[in-house]
Amino acid sequence: MAELDFVFELGQLKREKRSGWWIAKVPNPESVAEHSFRAAVIAYIIAEGEGKTNASDYSLAALLHDSCETRLGDRHKISQKYLKKGGSEKKARSEQLALLPARLRRAILSLPDDAIVRDADLLECAVQAKEYLDCGYRDAKGWMKRAGMGLKTKTAKRLYAELKRTDSGKWWHGLKI
Repeated sequence: MAELDFVFELGQLKREKRSGWWIAKVPNPESVAEHSFRAAVIAYIIAEGEGKTNASDYSLAALLHDSCETRLGDRHKISQKYLKKGGSEKKARSEQLALLPARLRRAILSLPDDAIVRDADLLECAVQAKEYLDCGYRDAKGWMKRAGMGLKTKTAKRLYAELKRTDSGKWWHGLKI
């Protein structure tokens, strides 16, 4: 069944590490699946903040935005400098989705791919960088800054400004017994 093959293929994302963090000396970075999960939540928050009525569509688009990395791996910015980005991702995604029933393929292809989804991807990277920075990985600071420079939506920019002033471990203060 094609849908189950797609689900099994997506399982590869749980094992695919976000390779750029190795350059920042993070020994065990998050997986692409972990990144995609939080990017999906962020996309929903940004879409709501931007007044979109179909925030769940943006969330699903962000959840699937790196699905082609099951076939290509996660390529960091340095490798992308040498390997042409875009064409290979489009080809892998097209072949990946071609295996699905037409109804499901159309539904996935009709998901939004715009500033909200890209901002969710970048903001998740900035959030992850902040967590790594707060754990002492100083090289993550550049990742956070670069991600923030690419943001387009008002909501993402507002969240990024708050992120720069926040301690990533603050959320649990006051929850201790």
